[in-house]
Amino acid sequence: MLTEINFDGIIGPSHNYAGLSLGNLASAKNAGGTSQPRAAALQGVEKMRANLRLGLHQGFFMPQNRPDAAWLAQLGTRVEDADERLLANALSASSMWAANAATVSPAPDTRDGKCHLSVANLVTMPHRSHEWQGTLAQLKLAFAHPAFAVHGPVPAPFGDEGAANHMRLCATHGAAGVEVFVYGVTGGPFPARQHIEASRAVARLHGVNSALFVQQSEEAIAAGAFHNDVVAVANERVLFTHEHAFADKDAFYSDLRAALPEVEIVEVPANRVSLADAIQSYLFNAQLVTLPDGGMALILPTEARDNTAVWTWLQELIVGNGPIRQLVPVDVRQSMANGGGPACLRLRVVCEAAEVDQRFLADEAKLDAIADVITKCWPEAIDPTELRSPSLWADIRRARAALLTKLSLDALLSD
Repeated sequence: MLTEINFDGIIGPSHNYAGLSLGNLASAKNAGGTSQPRAAALQGVEKMRANLRLGLHQGFFMPQNRPDAAWLAQLGTRVEDADERLLANALSASSMWAANAATVSPAPDTRDGKCHLSVANLVTMPHRSHEWQGTLAQLKLAFAHPAFAVHGPVPAPFGDEGAANHMRLCATHGAAGVEVFVYGVTGGPFPARQHIEASRAVARLHGVNSALFVQQSEEAIAAGAFHNDVVAVANERVLFTHEHAFADKDAFYSDLRAALPEVEIVEVPANRVSLADAIQSYLFNAQLVTLPDGGMALILPTEARDNTAVWTWLQELIVGNGPIRQLVPVDVRQSMANGGGPACLRLRVVCEAAEVDQRFLADEAKLDAIADVITKCWPEAIDPTELRSPSLWADIRRARAALLTKLSLDALLSD
């Protein structure tokens, strides 16, 4: 039976606030602050626990090797000699944003009946451009079963940011759906990270039967919606979106209704929730999920509850007759401060759970083991002045190795 599994990125021991992500307002605001990697990772584990207790299927991906000495070597330098900016890029824990790991097309949507995954190249941002090799190694291990086809990255210069700019709408997870590839053209002072050439390439590689290519609005990107999942999210037949998410929403809505007549569009009006409030609260960077009883819930950051305009509108939403009936706030403040909410932390894969490498699937006992390693090994805090510390680099590497060994994933130690 096909089911949706959310694979969360475990927040790595090098989690720090270097402010590397141009256009990400939270990342820029908190640049130079002291991070708390242990607390951040434990918050992520608790989010996964909450999902399990809702009856959802949950998986995870491992942190990557940091600092990335191999990447620095390609740039002709070493960890010990790298300048401050390069070193910060080499230490980034941004692979925790699993929504950027890959684009996923489930088997019902593809011509060959396989679930296709294309690792994102993330070429727009230096600190993310060297993630794809480590991500690809995990995807090939987790999805080695013949039911999957795992693809390498779209070649540069075409920027591909993965599932954060991709939505799937369908009657049910196991039914054939329409895949929506959202791209940017301009973004005011900020770069448009997803290129239409990359989106079209992924759709071709996956053999997608029904695809729409939709432009994100310049207004949204300029306001800080660096990925589409900051202003829109979809689940089964429901599109939950801000009024100003798309460049030509009327044409998009019309095309979507033609492709999937049963679609329900829940649009948040700008006169009730501004783009600024939506982005500050990460209202749309929520997990919109189908619960075992068939109802839908929004798993959203506590920041949404703290924003009066956002929370007032949401309270009105859930008492109406619409499909979204439950709100589940979660505390992911440490990752929010680095520019991503609950939806950024997960990659959605619709597949047979038995066909996934079971080492990547979560249960309470496994999450207990992960939390134990994090509590014992993750740095409690990282001050920006410590990034040049060899002892910190050693601690980060030992912590990751301890987790990989605990989960019998030592094969990833060299990645």
